[in-house]
Amino acid sequence: MVVIIDYNIGNLSSVISALKRVGIDAIISRDKKVIEKAKAIVLPGVGTFPVAMNNLKKYDLIDVLTKQKEAGIPILGICLGMQILFEKGYEVQETPGLGFLKGEVVYMDIDEKVPHMGWNQLHFNQKHPILKYIHENDDVYFVHSFMAKCPDEELVAYSDYGSTNITAIASKDNVIGCQFHPEKSGTVGKKILLAFKEMIEC
Repeated sequence: MVVIIDYNIGNLSSVISALKRVGIDAIISRDKKVIEKAKAIVLPGVGTFPVAMNNLKKYDLIDVLTKQKEAGIPILGICLGMQILFEKGYEVQETPGLGFLKGEVVYMDIDEKVPHMGWNQLHFNQKHPILKYIHENDDVYFVHSFMAKCPDEELVAYSDYGSTNITAIASKDNVIGCQFHPEKSGTVGKKILLAFKEMIEC
């Protein structure tokens, strides 16, 4: 069973629908006993970094997420769910993140329009199983005003927004973060979730 973490951040229905379309058996829960039995975890999110972290604390979910990460359970963060995987964020205020990925999340202080909203191409930085079914320059859908700065060794794919490289996919070991929304990215997003399914089944 794949558990989509319910921490009162964003609309989860589109995420569970997208997972089920590729044959992933998923439920939405914040029950720690359910999360402890998960064979994979999806951490979605739409909102602000400090509210997301406060909600994880409020529902006492940080320890169980850390335990599952250390046990090697695959974790997929989407949009804000990706951002809180990093060490800290600077949205509204400096806030510690989960620290599953190295780096920090900063405001997109660039010449282009913010928020970054719409379709952009993916460019690959390294090989990764999550890229199995997609191709260089495939388009995915972004909606965000903050971006992750991560070390090159954890950067899987990026997107060009004007002259700025946006971290699109970051990963370390069993943890994967997607800044874009696979569930809103059509066929390409479906292929990414299918690759995630195969990673779970390995």
